Amino acid sequence: MVLINMINPLLVWVAFFAPLVACVLITLFFLRSKTSSSLIAIAGILTSFVCSCLIFTQIFQANPPAQLQQSLTWISFDALTINFGFLINPLAIMMLLIVTGVGSAIFIYSRGYMDEDPSSPRFFAELSLFAFSMIGIVLSNNFIQLFIFWELVGLSSYLLIGFWYAKPSAADAGVKAFMVNRLSDFGFLCGIILLWSISDIGHGRSFLFTDLTAVVPHLNPHILTITALLLFCGVVGKSAQVPLHVWLIDAMEGPTPVSALIHAATMVAAGIYLLSRTFFIFGSSPTALLVIAYTGAITSLMAAILAIAENDIKRILAYSTLSQLGLMVLGLGLAGPMQGMYHLTTHAFFKALLFLGAGSVIIATHHEQNIWNMQGLLKKMPITGITFLIGTLALCGIFPLSGFWSKDAILGLAFTHNTVLYLIAATASGFTAFYMGRLYFVVFWGEPAHSHEVHESPVVMTLPLIFLAILSTIGGFIGIPHYLFPQKTPEELNVRVAIISSIVAVLGLGFSYMIYGKRTASDPLAAKLGNFYTVLKNKFYFDIVYGWYVDHIQQNMALFLSRFEKEFIVRLCVGGLTNLARQGGKTFRYLQNGLVQFYALIFILGTVLLFLLMYH
Repeated sequence: MVLINMINPLLVWVAFFAPLVACVLITLFFLRSKTSSSLIAIAGILTSFVCSCLIFTQIFQANPPAQLQQSLTWISFDALTINFGFLINPLAIMMLLIVTGVGSAIFIYSRGYMDEDPSSPRFFAELSLFAFSMIGIVLSNNFIQLFIFWELVGLSSYLLIGFWYAKPSAADAGVKAFMVNRLSDFGFLCGIILLWSISDIGHGRSFLFTDLTAVVPHLNPHILTITALLLFCGVVGKSAQVPLHVWLIDAMEGPTPVSALIHAATMVAAGIYLLSRTFFIFGSSPTALLVIAYTGAITSLMAAILAIAENDIKRILAYSTLSQLGLMVLGLGLAGPMQGMYHLTTHAFFKALLFLGAGSVIIATHHEQNIWNMQGLLKKMPITGITFLIGTLALCGIFPLSGFWSKDAILGLAFTHNTVLYLIAATASGFTAFYMGRLYFVVFWGEPAHSHEVHESPVVMTLPLIFLAILSTIGGFIGIPHYLFPQKTPEELNVRVAIISSIVAVLGLGFSYMIYGKRTASDPLAAKLGNFYTVLKNKFYFDIVYGWYVDHIQQNMALFLSRFEKEFIVRLCVGGLTNLARQGGKTFRYLQNGLVQFYALIFILGTVLLFLLMYH
């Protein structure tokens, strides 16, 4: 155990378990009270946030910033020791502030959004479990504990994505997210086991990050590369990278606050945080970093292209999340954990703002999500419209909003190290500006044209929008990179890259205004793109190909193995051995007939047989 008195460990434990306490209280006592359940959930996440703020001040009062690790031995036998504890340092506390701070805004917003839903107590219980699971990932000090909370995040997302389980599409989306993540988590678990098996630290193997940091530089580089790629499998699933990105778009079937929490502060952020937390592994393998960088670049560009043909307001934002996650992964693949986490932080601000703004629009338009059924909402919903505009411009990377600084940090890194990756990222940024302009102009521009009354959302929903809009505005000026990695000097802004990316963003917005500034009945891009528009509507056929594989290959293989098990293993092997044992028992039973004369005869015959064998 490493203890630095500057940090109060009790605060860490309270921040850790407060949402779990809220979840248990709601589940046991308040499942029939909408008001009490929401207040308890909000109190739980706010408690974690306040504790996180206090821990933040304690960490940065010291110079250098303080760290604290506490571990309790959970399982120990032979060479295997599994601990339960926490490791709090500048990276962890910044991520904890994101989860609890942005999470608090989403929880408060949810009180208004879910007000009319009779199942809202269950929603707040599951939301609290989700927050607890993510906090567990942030604070874990070893791989096994992290993996347990990693799986809890997957379970929580399954419950929340499929919250409206009576709706078939929602139930299917929950199952899809769960199954895709199980596939990636298998590779992640294999990577953890492989790393443990090769991490002999002299007094045994270890799962602790602090122990592994000292061991990794001495490991076989080829095995380390395999280990890093297996661990990256977990990131590909959780952070929805190609080719396991397909679940994230369908996850929009859940309530909008869930979408905001998944896309801004929790689930998809877990993969980026894992890469940064364990960068001592990935940074030791240039091959793994190259794979990571190109995976992120391909994901970023592909998602940005797909978004230009999407008409569902939440799915457009989901594609933007995919694209920005790809950009973060790209930054980490270029050996830039500071740049990747910087963009993760600012992205949490403006993406939560955009999703909550979309939820405000959906509620106002009576759960309409097709952008072509909306128009001129800025005049009817000024707070939502203005805050949504701030989020849009921040996402596009417009100066001086937060997205400008963090996105250009990654673009500058790519510009310096890899021209191909820079061109891909810059192109993706141009598409981002175009499809976000398209979304804003179609939904908020022009004169209102709704057959039903549209009005601004209540204060409980607009206050979180204002709070997040402020963070999205000032996020580039509060020294986030310094707090994330105080031991590193942040790179200066690359003015050339900043100018180019600003021009690209303005051009993207300009083109979107040229096409969508004047309202049309349908998307004019459909006619301009022709057959390629059909390809985009089919999402590059990923779902169709995966569906064909499951229906024709996986299912047939499963049927073959099922029949093989029944006919060969069960009937021939298991059944055959069982029958042999049964018949043998029946045969030898006749030797035990209870007649003393028969036993004497057998004894005499046996004795004679022994004598014959001895003198043969």
